[in-house]
Amino acid sequence: MESTTIARHPGSRISQYLALTKPRVTQLAVFCAVIGMFLATPGMVPWKVLIGGTVGIALTAGAAFAINCLVEQKIDAKMRRTSWRPSARGEITTTQILLFSAVLGGVGMWILYTLTNPLTMWLTVATFIGYAVIYTLLLKPATPQNIVIGGASGAMPPALGWAAVTGHVPGDAWILVLIIFVWTPPHFWALALYRRKDYENAGLPMLPNTHGEQYTRLHILLYTVILLAVTLMPFISGMSGLVYLVSAVVLGAIFLGYAWKIYREYSDALARKTFRYSIVYLSLLFAALLVDHYARGLIGL
Repeated sequence: MESTTIARHPGSRISQYLALTKPRVTQLAVFCAVIGMFLATPGMVPWKVLIGGTVGIALTAGAAFAINCLVEQKIDAKMRRTSWRPSARGEITTTQILLFSAVLGGVGMWILYTLTNPLTMWLTVATFIGYAVIYTLLLKPATPQNIVIGGASGAMPPALGWAAVTGHVPGDAWILVLIIFVWTPPHFWALALYRRKDYENAGLPMLPNTHGEQYTRLHILLYTVILLAVTLMPFISGMSGLVYLVSAVVLGAIFLGYAWKIYREYSDALARKTFRYSIVYLSLLFAALLVDHYARGLIGL
């Protein structure tokens, strides 16, 4: 999962360290994990698991993002949207970032092991490695399909949440992972389109720079069509009911409308709106899953 941030200079030392954790992206990841927790049980999530899973996943995600900032500090310094980060400005040293990430990750893993279960901890560790190492170090600088392949690690939060409650990851949890996995390319490529000069300056092989704007616009449309189909799977599998189905169709139709407009009549302003809507879309889609989950129990929908 990626997001954009308004360029600003962090003030206090605390806010500088907080910026390394990419709070907006972390919040969305944790939100999806919490939804996974509630969907894993017909009742309420035990408070110990809810708090432990939420805090543990948030800390470990923040640790992974801090490593990402460290690895990409020179790249970030060349990009307008990321040049404000304290790592890019040299305001926090490599040693400090490594220590910060180690503490966050270590505490997060301990909390997950203690308050949830070992499976959740190990899945979270695997997600950390997938994002901080495989995606950041290997894929992102090597292939324009980086966000597609690397999206697997960013899609894991619902599975982590489900594992925290049940100790296993069934098919329904993997459907949620698949939704985020398919959502990631159109979400991120919309950003890459209107920030293509940033990526060109940084020397990163993003799809608009390697294959052109038209090719990227087509792929945003195709992935959005696939996304609309994949979001019907919770209803088809019996995980959700009519409340979710209607929400998924309406939200997906709006997303598809944006993707169609990008394909037919592109502008940077439209790509920016599409990127912002994609974040709202995923949040509302998972919120609809949660509402549907409890609505079915109350009124039998």
